[in-house]
Amino acid sequence: MLMQMVGSFAEFERAMIRERTIAGIATARAQGRVGGRKPKLTEKQRKEIISMVKSGRKSASEAARIFNVHPSTVCRFLSKPI
Repeated sequence: MLMQMVGSFAEFERAMIRERTIAGIATARAQGRVGGRKPKLTEKQRKEIISMVKSGRKSASEAARIFNVHPSTVCRFLSKPI
C-alpha cells in the first residue's frame, strides 16, 4: 500500500512538472522567444545551394562540403519548396 502511495505522488509530481514546462514555453513564446537550434545557413546560402545543385554546377554532396553541412541537409533543401 505504501508503494502505491509513493507511486501516486511521483505520478502527480510528474504531471505538475509537465504543466509548468508547458506554461513556461507558452510564456516565452508570448514574449517573442523561439526555442530550438539556430539555423546553420542563412536564407541566401540556402538559395545558393539550391541554384548550384539544380543548375548542375555542383552535386549535392559537393555543395554540402562547400557549406560544411551534411548531404542530407542539402537534400532536404532541394525537396522542400522555397
